[in-house]
Amino acid sequence: MIFRQLYEPETSTYSYLVGCERSRRAILIDPVASEIEQYLALLQSLNLRLIYTLETHVHADHITGAGVLREKLGSKSVVHRDAGAMCADLLVTEGVTLQVGDLDIEVRHTPGHTSGCVSYVMTDRVFTGDALLIGGSGRTDFQQGDAGKLYDSITTRLFTLPADTLVYPGHDYQGNTVSTIKQEIAKNARLGGGRTREEFIAIMRDLKLAYPKFIDKALPANQSCGLVVERD
Repeated sequence: MIFRQLYEPETSTYSYLVGCERSRRAILIDPVASEIEQYLALLQSLNLRLIYTLETHVHADHITGAGVLREKLGSKSVVHRDAGAMCADLLVTEGVTLQVGDLDIEVRHTPGHTSGCVSYVMTDRVFTGDALLIGGSGRTDFQQGDAGKLYDSITTRLFTLPADTLVYPGHDYQGNTVSTIKQEIAKNARLGGGRTREEFIAIMRDLKLAYPKFIDKALPANQSCGLVVERD
C-alpha cells in the first residue's frame, strides 16, 4: 500500500492519499481546495490514478477539492447520503465497501459531529474525520451535531475495532499525526478511561467554542463539492 499523510496548516486539516501498488489506483480522503496543485504533483510523481475522493463529512472549516479534482482527473466524489452534498457521484451508506485495486475501504456511519459523518476502515487503520480526534472529538454544537450520537458512534463503531488499529483523524492542533484505538480508549480526554455517555454530553455542552471561522463560505461551497463561485 502507498500511503501519504498530507497537512494543510491554515485549518490544521489532514488529507490522506492511499494507493494500490499493483493497480496504481488511489483515493484521496478529505482533499482541500487550496492544495490541488500539491495533489496533482504527488499523484504524478507516484504514478497513481485518482479514482475516488472520499469525504468524511461536509466540512465547515475548509473548502473541499473534490469538484476540481473530478474536473481535472475524472475522479468520483464519495459522500454519505445524509451529508447534504447531492453533488457527489456516490452517496454511500453504512457498510458499503469501496474497492480500489487490492484495497478495501469500509464505510462506517459515525454521526454526531454532523449527521452525515463517516469513518473509513481499512485492514490496519481507520480514518475518523472529525468524529474521533487524537485525545478528543469533533464539536457537536452545529450542523445537526448531537453529543449523545457522537458518543454512541465512537464507542460502538470505532472503539470496537481491534486495539492496534491506527487512528488517522481529520485534524490535529497539537502536532500529533496518528494514534491507536487502544490509546484513545485509555487516554482520550473526552471519552477515554471509561467516561459515561452523560459525562461526555456534559463536557461537550460546557465547551463554549467560538463560531467556526470559515463556516459561512465552506458549508455552501462543500454542498456543491467545492465548486461554488464566490460573489462579492
